[in-house]
Amino acid sequence: MEGDVPAAAATAHYQPASPPRDACVYNSCYCEENIWKLCEYIKNHDQYPLEECYAVFISNERKMIPIWKQQARPGDGPVIWDYHVVLLHVSSGGQSFIYDLDTVLPFPCPFDTYVEDAFKSDEDIHPQFRRKFRVIRADSYLKNFASDRSHMKDSSGNWREPPPSYPCIETGV
Repeated sequence: MEGDVPAAAATAHYQPASPPRDACVYNSCYCEENIWKLCEYIKNHDQYPLEECYAVFISNERKMIPIWKQQARPGDGPVIWDYHVVLLHVSSGGQSFIYDLDTVLPFPCPFDTYVEDAFKSDEDIHPQFRRKFRVIRADSYLKNFASDRSHMKDSSGNWREPPPSYPCIETGV
């Protein structure tokens, strides 16, 4: 479209808030912990104010949300996640970026590019798959998020996916 800024141009002057994707803490199917670790990195490296960053939970009542451009689904189709978590950086420089360790899109990805390519339009999605978003300030997420990872075990107590090697994330309370 005329007037659109290509993703590469949008990121030309932006210094990422994280290390390169392959240097980030990453565990497949543990997106909420991956984003917690990314928030922790941003807090510890003090390149950007933590107040510019948000954990964004994406789900719906049916726990069935389509997201395109995911590593788990090569090609043009979506992955149907029960939920997904990404990091949003609303830069004081006027640009916003999404950090999604599971996408094949750039890392970080300009917000508009990510929304257009990964979410598509609600007009094209059956109402039962429409996504809802919960946006949590990164400082609050670091302080309040905890997981015993029990949601990743089946009814027999076996792991659906191998857990991260580090201990469960717990609150300080």
